[in-house]
Amino acid sequence: MTAIVRIDDEVIEVDDFVRILKLTGQFEGLVEQLVRDKLTVRAAKKKGIPVSPEEIQERADQFRRVQGLHRAADMNHYMDALGVSLDEFEDFITDSLYQEKMMAEVCNDKAVEAYFKLNSPKFDSIEVSHIVMSTEGQAKEMISVLRDDPESFEEMAREHSIADTREKGGLIGKVLRGSLKTDIEAKVFNASVGDLLGPFPSPDKSFYEIFMVNAKHPAMLDEETAAEVRRLLREEWLMARAQEHIIEAK
Repeated sequence: MTAIVRIDDEVIEVDDFVRILKLTGQFEGLVEQLVRDKLTVRAAKKKGIPVSPEEIQERADQFRRVQGLHRAADMNHYMDALGVSLDEFEDFITDSLYQEKMMAEVCNDKAVEAYFKLNSPKFDSIEVSHIVMSTEGQAKEMISVLRDDPESFEEMAREHSIADTREKGGLIGKVLRGSLKTDIEAKVFNASVGDLLGPFPSPDKSFYEIFMVNAKHPAMLDEETAAEVRRLLREEWLMARAQEHIIEAK
């Protein structure tokens, strides 16, 4: 057993640490990130992506500056305190460079533009507000009031909605496709600006939701959309890499 820390005469070991991570729900996330990192490094090496000694040195120097380790002795003490060898530190730096370079290639501008062109409807967005009521009767009464006086939506939301958006007049804001439940999303995205929709019951009918469409935005490859495309490219690429290997949790 390897001890991590001692409190008086109580020793906390690696097994204790892993058990706590599992019980607090953090273990799977850390393992998943580790697997993703390793798959990326393997793919970069297989593709022959280069990492030069100069790049490793520059990244190591950057690490030391951030940590305030300006002398070689300071770095050695820091590594000793972590129980990490300089070779292990260099491996860590090298792998991080492989990961960055591989992801930069996967998510390059050309790939982003191609993905967006092929999937542009996915990035249409709308701006919506909602009012959430406790019962179907209340919701039907509310939508009747709103149809007579749509301008009162914000006021009604502030006074009667049970959602945490009530203080903003029911404003949810901009949403992309996939952000709403499938049956609601189809109706909301096909609606016109100013339309009222609902009431829609929650799965257990514990509340009922009314939507108003405030604005519609056709897909544009702006900075926000490009960031989302890169995320999707990354996830799809990693999923494909995972299919190429046998991955078993121990």
